[in-house]
Amino acid sequence: MKTTNVLLLLSITFGHLAYADQKIAISNFESTNLSSWSRKSFSGTTDYSIVNIDNTATLKAVSHSSASGIAKEQRIDLKQTPYINWSWRIDNRLTGLKETSKDGDDYSARIYIVIDGGWKIWSTRALNYVWSSNQYIGSEWNNAFASDNAKMIAVQGKNSNISTWYTEKRDVYADMIAQFGDKGSAKKNEKAYRYIDVIALMTDTDNSKLDATAYYRNIYFSAD
Repeated sequence: MKTTNVLLLLSITFGHLAYADQKIAISNFESTNLSSWSRKSFSGTTDYSIVNIDNTATLKAVSHSSASGIAKEQRIDLKQTPYINWSWRIDNRLTGLKETSKDGDDYSARIYIVIDGGWKIWSTRALNYVWSSNQYIGSEWNNAFASDNAKMIAVQGKNSNISTWYTEKRDVYADMIAQFGDKGSAKKNEKAYRYIDVIALMTDTDNSKLDATAYYRNIYFSAD
């Protein structure tokens, strides 16, 4: 084998290995505070603070009939790192809600993944990975307030244990295509869904007027 071919093979091999190991931290809450996150209130103010649990820095969210979130603008190339990873826990469910209705659009914990359409607001798309209090894991539905632009996926559900940590991994690129439609070709899909612009967290109970406490840890994107 020629030397140039060997070098090319090594370059491809090690390049692939480096790509496979790639991770992009959104926040592990251990070495950062919330200064890189912006706050948005819709109704009242959910309290977000970093606390220490089992010697691990953790984001704690407490809602008393409120709906406010924290968001981080960070462009992620889903072609390189399509998987979002995180851990979360809730202390209580929100019982008696119809989550597919406007009156029941409350969640002890949720993570938004947003493709920002800028001035073309109709092009903005948001995935909501939620901890559902009343539906089963894997349930999917349109958001009651923005059915064309926001889709809900129950990553944890009514049978999930409270006060228990769950570690999650979702293929955001695949979920975007599944929820908002296949554009018909890999090239079109890449253009439509390749980049996301915002990651947001929200614990909200403004519709139910209940209380909720949730915890979030170690949010990052990975290649596999």
